[in-house]
Parts: sequence; structure tokens; C-alpha cells
Amino acid sequence: MILIKNGRVVDPVTGTDQVMDVLLNGSQIVKTGQNLTDPAERIIDASGLVVAPGLMDAHVHFRDPGFTYKEDIMTGARAAARGGFTTVVCMANTKPVVDNVETLEYVQKKGEATGVHVLQAAAVSKGLKGKELTDMEALADAGAPGFTDDGIPLMDEQLLLEAMKKARELGLPISLHEEDPLLIAASGVHQGEVSEKLSYGGAPRVSEDVLVARDCMLALHTGARVCIQHISSGNSVELVRMAKAMGADIHAEATPHHFTLTDKAVLTYGTNARMNPPVRTEADRQAIIKGLQDGTIDMIVTDHAPHSREEKARSLSEAPSGITGLETSLGLGLLSLVEPGYLTLLQLLELMSRNPAEFYRMIPGSITEDAPADLVIFSETERWRVEHFESKASNSPFLGWELPGKVYYTICAGKVVYES
Repeated sequence: MILIKNGRVVDPVTGTDQVMDVLLNGSQIVKTGQNLTDPAERIIDASGLVVAPGLMDAHVHFRDPGFTYKEDIMTGARAAARGGFTTVVCMANTKPVVDNVETLEYVQKKGEATGVHVLQAAAVSKGLKGKELTDMEALADAGAPGFTDDGIPLMDEQLLLEAMKKARELGLPISLHEEDPLLIAASGVHQGEVSEKLSYGGAPRVSEDVLVARDCMLALHTGARVCIQHISSGNSVELVRMAKAMGADIHAEATPHHFTLTDKAVLTYGTNARMNPPVRTEADRQAIIKGLQDGTIDMIVTDHAPHSREEKARSLSEAPSGITGLETSLGLGLLSLVEPGYLTLLQLLELMSRNPAEFYRMIPGSITEDAPADLVIFSETERWRVEHFESKASNSPFLGWELPGKVYYTICAGKVVYES
């Protein structure tokens, strides 16, 4: 048994925000209240700290199988735990692709040994080639929580229409990477003043906007639960807002780098600020923040994308896109959203725990009796310096930054899986 004393319990499911004690027994929360004195093997003094449901990241790349020099399931899970995450959803763009039950079960089995809940999404198309649907029913039966070809857009509307219909029939969501390659001169950097300064073609907003518009209407037509992944364009935020108003079961993700940085970051951080879709202008950043405020954007995810130092040391045109993000996500949410007054802490936690779980039709974590003992304990204000990572990778523009939100403990299924 673990007794957590005097913590500020912030629960986005119940709306609770008050100081109390929390008693864990095995994998469950068994009691909450004031001045608990139950005997326990361990007592954690959480005075001055926030006690919240474990965070959920609905968009990570653990690179396993196939690219384990970048990350593997164990190191990815350790990075998740250090960041306060107790549940993650891995993307399917591994090698081999998670387009079959055997590869799905490989990840699931390795995930069970990590100490956090590792879910594995399945691919929409075989080999991520966008030509033929996977056996979505078999993958769903094997435990895939949803479907995505993340990293590659689905350009065949007829195939996507069939996929949405099948996903709706199975009661599972489908998540979409929205970048039309025909409209991109060079990926990873927003097409604008910075790309012009660098003589780098860039990726314009319209490359995202045209696919978001299409897929919002397909979602409306099919009734499928659809997520626009890592939204970057202010126009796309408005399109999602409109589709929601029309009755589509449409959702959207935002990453900490998209609501923290602008394209000018490329001038400072080079390839560590190269990502797909790119960070864009201050107007786009503000539109994303507005979308988070009014519920147009439902989830904050990291798109945790580890790469080796050698890969990121290449030129801007040859380096891979993406950053490692699990260990800085909470801190950036506090720095960029809560401290400036855009969101309350309760709202931030809703975007980082409750909403991702509900998107995947899971019961969201809550600090109530009989709920799973999945918790994060952190300081809302204490600064910590980004100096090292549990991830194998360190490809981050936030190295050296001072962030709030120091995580002290992550507890998953009643076990302490991270302690600072």
C-alpha cells in the first residue's frame, strides 16, 4: 500500500482541485480524503505538489521493431514515465509495419514488461502504401485501439472512405497525417519568410489545409471518429471547428512544439526544429492556442519522434523530421499555456489525460475510489533544466530550456515507475 499525503489533487474527470490524501492498494485507488492514517508500506509526502491522473500520450513513435538504434519500447517507456505518462499509443510506421497481428502482438508483449501501458495502433493500409486496406477487423480483435498511417498521408479518397466506414463499424477511431506531398516544395520547414531566407522550398499551409478539408467532410459523411493529427495551420483549426459545428465526430491533436515555437526556431535550432508538419507563424501558433481553449483541439500529444545524433547532424534538406517530446511535454504545456493564462491546470490535464482516453473509448483516469492507481505527482511551478533524456535520443530544440512542471513520481498500476 502507498499513502500519498497532503497533495493538491487535480482531477479533470471529477473537476476536483483540493488538498487531500490518496491511498493506493495494489493497482487501485482505495480511499481518498483528509488526514488518512491507514497503515501503508510507503508514505509519499506530496505537500506543495500536484497529484493528478497519469498522463496519456496518444501519439508516440517507439521505433520498435526495425529502428531500435533511435528508440526501443523499453527506453520509450522510461521516457514516458519520466514525463508523467502512464499510457501511450504507438504509431504503426515501424519495420515491419504494424499491419498484421504478429507485429501488433510483438509490441504488445514487449509493452507489458515496461511498467507503463503501451498501446499499439494498427496501420490503415498494408505497408503504409495507401493502396490496400489492412485486415482491420483482425487487428481490432487483437487489441489495436485505432488505426493510422501516421507519417504518410492517405491520398486515395476511395480507400480512405472504405477505411472510415470500417473503423466506424468496428467502433474504433482513425487518425490522419495531413500533408499533400504534391503541394510541398521541401518538407519540415514552413513555406514563408524563414524558408525564403534559407533558400529552402518549404511546406505551405495549403498542403495541410486541403487534406483537412477533405477529411472533415469524409468524417461528416461516414460518421467515423476521425482525428486530425499534429495540427499546424490556423486554417486547419478553423476547418475542424466548422466540421464540429456541422456534427462531424472530428477531433484534433496539438503538439507542444506547435503551440510553443514558430518557424523562426529553425534559424536558432536548425534540424532540431525541423518537423512534419512544420512549426509555422505566430498567427498559426495563436490559432492553435485558441483551438485548445475552445475545445476545437481535443488533445495535446507529443508526436515523440526520436532520431540519432548522426541523422540530425545532416543538412536541413537531408535530416529526418521530428523531435523527442515525452519528457518536456508537461513542462511546455505549463510554460506556454498555463503560465500565460490561456488555460487552467485543470484544462491542461483534461487535454493530456481525460480527452485522449475518451477519444480511444477508454475510461479516463481519475483520482477516485476503485479507479486504477495511475498517477503523476509534480510541481506546477518548480523549474528544472532540460539537460538529459531517458529516451535514447536527444533531438530537441528545448535542450537547455528551464521548464516548470518537475515530475517527482509517476505511479502506474500502483507501482512507482519513475522517481526523481
